[in-house]
Amino acid sequence: MEYRRFKDKYVVRLQRGEEIIESLTRLCRENDIKLGRVTAIGAANKAKIGLFNVETKEYHSKELEGDMEITNLSGNISRKDGEVYLHLHITLCDKDNRAFGGHLNMAVISATCEMIIDVIDGYVEREFDDEVGLNLFKFMDEGRESIH
Repeated sequence: MEYRRFKDKYVVRLQRGEEIIESLTRLCRENDIKLGRVTAIGAANKAKIGLFNVETKEYHSKELEGDMEITNLSGNISRKDGEVYLHLHITLCDKDNRAFGGHLNMAVISATCEMIIDVIDGYVEREFDDEVGLNLFKFMDEGRESIH
């Protein structure tokens, strides 16, 4: 992974064999990025994507292998229990131009991945919501108290 910072933005290049979630988590830890927006394009040869069933509150994932273009990757960076929390969605296109998309669990870069991170000056925590069954934004005031 190589990157450069330009004010409140990081321009990142992931290289062949690197995994997106691991690499982005490491970058956020090393640079103390607490809140931000992520966009990317590139190519992968292995991925695991998922879909959350809101009725059953169950998560279903699917593994994909082969040459795939990352036609879009977008999401956000926040924190859960003080640790980096990534919420990323991805659309991948295979050799027949069929698109597959969902929540990104894992993707290995086959050629490159060009990513932009917009850092937001702030802090948003995540908290598990029993009703929805997901970790949702929990807005805090400057003293880190929950805002309702």
